[in-house]
This record gives sequence, structure tokens and C-alpha cells, in this order.
Amino acid sequence: MRVKYPQINKQTRNRGFDVTDLTLMTSAGNPASVLPSLALLSHRIRVLPMDAASLVKMPESTILFLDARDDLATAKTLCNLIHASGLSTPIVLVLTEGGFTVVNSQWGIADVVVSTASPAEVEGRLRLVSERGNAPTNALPAMDGNTATVDGQIRSGDLIVDTNGYTASLHGHPIDLAYKEFELLKYLVQHPGRVFTRAQLLQEVWGYDYYGGTRTVDVHIRRLRAKLGGEYEHLIGTVRNVGYRFDPPDEQSEESAAKTAALPADE
Repeated sequence: MRVKYPQINKQTRNRGFDVTDLTLMTSAGNPASVLPSLALLSHRIRVLPMDAASLVKMPESTILFLDARDDLATAKTLCNLIHASGLSTPIVLVLTEGGFTVVNSQWGIADVVVSTASPAEVEGRLRLVSERGNAPTNALPAMDGNTATVDGQIRSGDLIVDTNGYTASLHGHPIDLAYKEFELLKYLVQHPGRVFTRAQLLQEVWGYDYYGGTRTVDVHIRRLRAKLGGEYEHLIGTVRNVGYRFDPPDEQSEESAAKTAALPADE
């Protein structure tokens, strides 16, 4: 089955756009509704039913968009089948924001994208997936100071941000974060000590197609600090008249706090 998408022509190629062969696997009655931004990109797209029989119909060189919006269990089963079959097809999961709480590195996917992603974001993710193949999205650069990345987990003191599982924890306890709160925290932690203006954060976290004001950033920063708690809210620092930055915890301060907590209470 094929959905009508923009035709690829010589003029498109001459403008420097790379044409990629894509496969969309879905059970949706209207495949174009799965990831509407695909309709605005000039790529070859075939649509297949979301079942195991479709795996033999995929070409060898394709990027698979797997519709996991409403059926995460089937999507995970198909991911396992693809790897068990020895296929090297890069998999991009199409999710709703709620699906990020379930997906982790065990799925063996190349990337994830929300169904409402902008054309620019989808194109950017396609470009990255094309370059790295089906390698999991856990290869982040090493961080500075007291922040380090291991297997997709960014650790800064007792704060752990899991970029594979889209979760964060503090002292081993999970932090209940909404998707954009997680993305904002992840972005700040990935750049410790660097100051970002509200406009920069809005651009990097919300994207070019977001038309809301910079007040959105302030609201999410307040929510993040509240969820980190009074003892750790200072990790997200404010630079007056500029913006925000992530301040990695000082190791000596942490050790001092740990020793203080270990002291017996006065009787």
C-alpha cells in the first residue's frame, strides 16, 4: 500500500535534498495521520501492515517508521523479530508523549519521534539515523566537570538522566517528569555550566515551529526545580538578565551532606 506524498523530481535533488527510502508500518486506517510531517518531505514512502508478514516485504535499504502510538506491545514484538531475523533495518518509533515512559535501550531502536514532530525535526532525525544506522541513541559526548555519560545515562552526582528510557532519578528515586520537562532537563545537563537564553532553550527544546512565548521556558524551569526539591533546585541556576544553566553538584558538598546525614540524631 502506498500513500500519496510529494513526487521526487530532479529539481528537488538539485537543491541538495537527499532522497531516502522509507517504510511506514502501521495499523491506522489513515496512514498519513501517523506522522503528518512525512507528507511535507520528499522521500519515497511505502506503507505496510503492522505484522510479522510485512518484514519480508521491506527492501534491504530502508528506514522503518514503526507506529507505536496505540500498540506498544506489538511494536516491541516487531522490534524483537527484526533483530532476531538478523535484519539491520534502522527503526524509528513513532510515539505519543506517554509512550516515552515505556521505551528503553532493550528495544534496539535507532531513534524515536513524537507523532506531532515538525518536518524539520523529522528530517534531522532521518539524517542522523542514516549516518549511524541502527545503533541505539546512547552515544552522547562525554560531559565536563562532575557530569559523565555511560550507556546513555547522564550522571551528575545523585542525579541520573536516562536518555534511552526517557526517565530521570535522584538518589535512586524516579522524578515524575512530563516529556518537555525531561527534554529541558536533559538539554541543560548535557551542557553543564553553559548559560542559555530563554530564546535558545525555546529553539533547542521546543523547536523552530513553536510559536509560544519565552514564558513557557520559565514555567517549565519552575516545575523542574519543584520536582528536584528544595535541596537540589539550585542545580538549575539563574543568570540574571540572561537565562539558565545547569550547575553540577560539588563533590565535596555532596560528601559533607552525606556525612551530616549519617550522624546520629541528638537525643
